[in-house]
Amino acid sequence: MASNREISITNKKITIRDGVETLYEKTVTPFGNSAKVDVPRKFIGKRVYVIVLKS
Repeated sequence: MASNREISITNKKITIRDGVETLYEKTVTPFGNSAKVDVPRKFIGKRVYVIVLKS
């Protein structure tokens, strides 16, 4: 499988080129001794990126 994946960070801006289906901005919430980000069930099994931004 050939990959056309491109991720670049310049001047504190990120560019992702990788067949993006959608983009969500969510807040990480507590989950037991860990944390989670909720997304719709339709994305179960999909490959995702998690990018943590500085506050």
